[in-house]
Parts: sequence; structure tokens; C-alpha cells
Amino acid sequence: MRTEARYWEAIGAVSETEPQQTLWRAHSDAVNSNWVAQHLSATPSQRLLKTDLFDEALAAGLHPVLATRARRVIGIDLSTSTIRSARGRYAGVQGVAADLRRLPFATSAFDAIVSNSTLDHFALAGDIVTGLEELYRVLRPGGQLLLTLDNMANPVVALRNALPFRPLNALGIVPYQIGVAWGPRRLRREMCEAGFEVLEVGAILHCPRVVAVAFARILERYGATRAQRRYLECLLSFERLSACRTRFLTGYFVAVVARKP
Repeated sequence: MRTEARYWEAIGAVSETEPQQTLWRAHSDAVNSNWVAQHLSATPSQRLLKTDLFDEALAAGLHPVLATRARRVIGIDLSTSTIRSARGRYAGVQGVAADLRRLPFATSAFDAIVSNSTLDHFALAGDIVTGLEELYRVLRPGGQLLLTLDNMANPVVALRNALPFRPLNALGIVPYQIGVAWGPRRLRREMCEAGFEVLEVGAILHCPRVVAVAFARILERYGATRAQRRYLECLLSFERLSACRTRFLTGYFVAVVARKP
């Protein structure tokens, strides 16, 4: 854990000073926020847990939509610099330095949990299992879990995860370490074994990511505001593929809605 914490602390510190991919992050936030808004209960919960604060530290993240669905939003992260940046952006966020595999919360402490692309940064499949068990423990009976994970059923994601990290990182394709991930069938099975009732399994973020990120960088530097807005609208139109039978071949993330019985 200490090595991982140091790594993400360094990533968080660098992210505070380096220019961010604002256009691509705006799209990513829009896709995740739309999905959460569609599936998270409209009745405000008392306490909601978000399993990392990286998105909120760098851009809008999910906080704007989460703040409308919970009276108290608590976010965890291994990186204190990331927590500091997120709190600087959103004063209402309560940040706790914690490991998802060892949550410092009481059993049944939360009414809802949102975990977007957190579990897919662990090096071992056993860590994902442990993380799911911890999420189950701290969620109250009847509580809702929204979770996304890198989608290994997508051949592009599977190829990316199979290739060495350093060359991809040097090319800017993978900005930080990725971990083990599963496809929709394995994720559903593991969540059921952890005790969750899986209500829905889908896929989100369907645009060709490498090409989309590269073009977004060009537009950020040279494109007018109107062109950038139209580009975001174009990227968002790819989410129509979520309704297709081939959604798990194109979606970069498996998106699961579950509850604790």
C-alpha cells in the first residue's frame, strides 16, 4: 500500500502543475455524469461515498451531479495532494486519505456508493475482490452501488492492457499505471459472489479514445470555442452505441448498477 500511495501522491502532485486535457476531460465527465444521473436514485441519500477524487481534482468530475443526490458526499483517495486539489475546487467535499481495500468506515455507513474506474488500478485480481467486499460491507442494506471498470471485452482495451506500460506512457497513450480488469461476465459474477444484487450491466464511453484524445489536444490549442463545442457533441453521440448489441466491443468501461440486498 505504501508504494502505491507514494506513486499516486506523485501523480497527484504532478497533476496540480501540469496542463490538463480539458476538452477530453469535459467529455469523460459528461459521459460519467449522464450515466450516474440516469441510474442514481433521485431521492437524496444521507451519505454517499465516492471511491476516488482524481476527476474532481483535475476538472468538474462527478461532484455537481452527486451533490444533487446526497446530503453528504465523502470521497477517498490514496493521494493527499489529490484530496487537497478536489477540496480546493469543491469546498463541500469531505476527503479522506484511505485505501479502498481497507476502508476506515463502519459497516453499513453509506446509503450509496459511486466507484468510477477505481478498482481497475489494482495489480491483482484478488485486490478487486477485496475492494468489492469492502464496498459491500460499508453499504447499507438496500443501498445502491454504481461502478465502472475497464472493459476487457473491448479488444482495444485488452490490447492496451497487454502491451508494456512504459512505451505507452512515453507516447502519452496511458498517462498513469493501469491494473487488472474484467469483462462484463466476470465482473457480474464477482459482484454476485461478493453479495451484491446486480440490476444492470452496460457499457459506456464508446468513441475511439486514442484518436479522440489526440484530436482534442489539437482543438484545445488551435480550435475556436464553437468548434470545440461541436466536437464534444460529436463525441457524445457515440454513446448511442450503449443501446447496441455490440456495446461491450466498443465501450471502454463496463458500467454496473447494483444494490445490497
